[in-house]
Amino acid sequence: MAGPTTAQRGSGQQADTPARAPHAGPGRGGSARRRNLVLGAAGAALLAGGLAWALWGSSWLRLEEVGVGGTDVLSPAEVEAAAAAPVGSPLIGVDTDSLERRLRRKLPRIDTVDVTRSWPHGIDIEVTERKPVLLVKKGAKFTEVDSEGVRFASVDKAPKGVPLLELKPDRSASLRRFGGDRLLLEAVGVVGDLPAAVARDTEVVRVTSYDAISLELTGGREVVWGSGEQGAVKAKVLTALMKAAPKAGHFDVSAPTAPASSDS
Repeated sequence: MAGPTTAQRGSGQQADTPARAPHAGPGRGGSARRRNLVLGAAGAALLAGGLAWALWGSSWLRLEEVGVGGTDVLSPAEVEAAAAAPVGSPLIGVDTDSLERRLRRKLPRIDTVDVTRSWPHGIDIEVTERKPVLLVKKGAKFTEVDSEGVRFASVDKAPKGVPLLELKPDRSASLRRFGGDRLLLEAVGVVGDLPAAVARDTEVVRVTSYDAISLELTGGREVVWGSGEQGAVKAKVLTALMKAAPKAGHFDVSAPTAPASSDS
C-alpha cells in the first residue's frame, strides 16, 4: 500500500502543530511601565504641590484667631499681647515653641504654657499661673514667691491668705553655710508642710537661721517650728497639740518627740 503523499504529510503536520500566539516586541511592556510610573510621579507631585499651596500660599489656612485659657491674675488680653502671634501668617508656619518661650520670658507669672494649632484658623494658648505661698515686702510693694522658691511678681497689694516672710538671718554659721536663698526654700517647705487649718491662720513666717523658723498666727499665737526637717511629723504633732490645748498661745514642735505648749 502506498504511503501518504508529500502534500498529505505537510497537511498533517500543520494540523497537529499548535499555532503560536503573537507576542509584543521586547520594548513595548517596559515602555508601558515607565509611562505609568511617570504618570504616578506627576500625580503625586501635583498633589504635593496643591497641598503645599493650600498650607502656605492660600488664604484658607491662615492664623486669624488666638484663644487664651487658664488665666487667673493675668488677663487673656495680656497673654495674647505678650505672645505676639503672627496673625495673617500661614497657620502651618506658626512656631509654637517660640511663642511658649516668649510668654514665659515676658510673663514670669506663667508657670507652664501650651500652645497648639486649632485648624483651620486659630491657635490655643493654655497657661498655668504660679501661685504665691509667701510674700517678701520691699518698700510699699510685695514680691510673690511660689512653692519652688521663685520670686515671680511684684504687687502693690498683698494677696489675701498669703503669709509674709520675715527673712532676717543672724550673722551665724548657719547663714554662711546655707545663704539667704536656701533659707527662703526652707521657709517655703515649712509652709507646704503646715496643716490646712494652721496654714489659713499663718500671717508671718519668721526665719533667723536654718534651725530657727517660727510662725506668727492670728490672735497673737506663735509656733516654734525649728528647722524644716521632719515637717510632716511636726504637722501631726502640732495638730494634736492644738486640740489638747486650744487656748494656748505658744506651741513648740521644734523637737517633735517632746512638744510643748503654754499660754504665752
